[in-house]
Amino acid sequence: MSLRWTDVQDIAIELFEKYPGVDPQYVNFVDMHKWICTLDEFTDDPNHSNEKILEAIQMAWIDEAN
Repeated sequence: MSLRWTDVQDIAIELFEKYPGVDPQYVNFVDMHKWICTLDEFTDDPNHSNEKILEAIQMAWIDEAN
């Protein structure tokens, strides 16, 4: 399975599993972008993200953590 920026929920699940002790509410977008790009399954162009996409991923990650 490969992850792209549009796979918001799947990316959130991967982040939740890789960073279990992190409260996603307090992760800044710069760090989150780096973490997403280093996920084993992530294959999309790092330059194709934007604030709206990162915000959606963060919200899904928050939901996953709760």
